[in-house]
Amino acid sequence: MKTRFALAGIAAVFFSAPVLAQATDYPSKPVTIVTPFAAGSGPDAVLRLVSDKLSKLWNQRVVIDNRPGGAGFIAIEQATRAAPDGYTLLQLDSEHLAALPHLYKSRNFKPLQTFDPVASLFRTPFFVAVPTESKWKSMADLVADAKARPDALSYGSWGIGSPGHLGAQQLEAMAGGLRMQHVPYKEVSQLYASVGSGDIAWAFASLPSSAGIYKAGKLRYIAVAAPRRVPQMPDVPTIGESGGPAGLEVNSFVSLVAPKGVPAAIKAKINADMAKVIADPDIRARFDTFAFEPLAWSPEEIARNVEAKSKVYGELVVRGNISLD
Repeated sequence: MKTRFALAGIAAVFFSAPVLAQATDYPSKPVTIVTPFAAGSGPDAVLRLVSDKLSKLWNQRVVIDNRPGGAGFIAIEQATRAAPDGYTLLQLDSEHLAALPHLYKSRNFKPLQTFDPVASLFRTPFFVAVPTESKWKSMADLVADAKARPDALSYGSWGIGSPGHLGAQQLEAMAGGLRMQHVPYKEVSQLYASVGSGDIAWAFASLPSSAGIYKAGKLRYIAVAAPRRVPQMPDVPTIGESGGPAGLEVNSFVSLVAPKGVPAAIKAKINADMAKVIADPDIRARFDTFAFEPLAWSPEEIARNVEAKSKVYGELVVRGNISLD
């Protein structure tokens, strides 16, 4: 019996040694990060900052492979063809991971069965933006007007199934069944120009995406859909403080995933090294300018947050009878 246990222990060490060696040596060649975001976009800019820090930490090149279009499926399909060895990662936001399966049911996309969560990057809150000349001073004003005029008020977003669209659906539901008209835009810049000119009544907005129109004095923020105020805009109340439905949160988080089957030791190394990079003062300073909240979630925490968002989005998609198939 003692001999059997001894042999089992030797075998365990023998078979685990290659995995440990892989983690110790990782990365021994360039790492590619595929992204569905276009070059020059906010998530792409952040990824390039992070990849520069990673390449110095790893003493290996980190190559950014932009594959925009197709609602993210072009990048997703590119990453699924890669080996599960940690040398191909994929940047996705929470909408890719939590909304796409509900919006494109015919594709049978099951993110957490296809990819392993590896590391988190940041979370961005969304503000309620209205024209500067809007009569609304608070969320209480917006909700009261929407109740008084069903289907009359318009709101914009950067696409069907985006946080701006699904967040408004959530607002409608939580505020007692409001009905407003959704106007999707292809270009984010056009969306906030339309808010500023009063062509649409309001829209959810991140600070970086709406900064130009805001600085031009054409729009203002009446609330932030977050549990607490954002340091960059301390005078902007939360939706609950502003008279809207308490507990309404609209945000998006960005993570790195990898083809299913990456060795646990390599995932752990990537996660730990990404946490070091996210803690870098240069990265923190850049995140602060965007009002991005740095995240250092474990793979398990990423999965839990994806599942929680998927539940909310699934209910909103059904409520709004939304489909992109």
